[in-house]
Amino acid sequence: MMPTTRCMVVLLFIAALLQGCAVTQTNRTSTDLFKQGELLYLKGKYTEAIAQWKRVKESYQSPELTTQAEIGIANAYFQNKEYIESAVAYEDFRKLHPSHPQAGLALFHQGMSYYNQFTSIDTDQTPIKNALAIFDSYQKQYPTGDLLVDAQIKIIECRDKQLQYELYVGNFYLKTKAYKAAIGRFEEALKSYTGTAHRDEILFYLGRSYFEDGQKPKGREIFGQLSREFPDSSYITRARKVMD
Repeated sequence: MMPTTRCMVVLLFIAALLQGCAVTQTNRTSTDLFKQGELLYLKGKYTEAIAQWKRVKESYQSPELTTQAEIGIANAYFQNKEYIESAVAYEDFRKLHPSHPQAGLALFHQGMSYYNQFTSIDTDQTPIKNALAIFDSYQKQYPTGDLLVDAQIKIIECRDKQLQYELYVGNFYLKTKAYKAAIGRFEEALKSYTGTAHRDEILFYLGRSYFEDGQKPKGREIFGQLSREFPDSSYITRARKVMD
């Protein structure tokens, strides 16, 4: 073998060794970054943990670590009360890994991310609407899931908040003497929210709206329904005062 050829072979061999070392080093770095993220997460330093796990994702070296980093980022956002970001992160995780063992947990926490964005009854109700849709999706997709009961409880709470909003709007119409609008709102609430804890309240305000609108026979009919369905309701006394 010629000296020049021999030198080229040696150089190629060394380059291959260096490349192998570089890959090993990169993989080790990704693992270290992930572990650092875990330690930061356990210490409650969620922003720093997210930064480390994002570096793991950007390394493109380990699909397994990347998947763990993705759910870790979503959890860190959630724990840091960055609910808009966590909702997006959980949704992205589910889309990328629909059959992952933690996909159900990600779905539930996506619902909680929306639920926790709700602030008060007189603000935008979109978060509650989104949360209800996600919790309903959970109970359909995971009928034997560990969080099924929790999802069902949240469904009840979401519907209760939606009903309270309908009552809030209906009472606004009632106070501003927009009686027909109030009647429409309470009638729709009565149809849409059967079996709720506030049904007697809906009946009372619906009957009162009819009275205020001059439709006294209809108002008495509604108050009669209130008395039959809820004989112990505190709203019966108030209904009697309206009729008097």
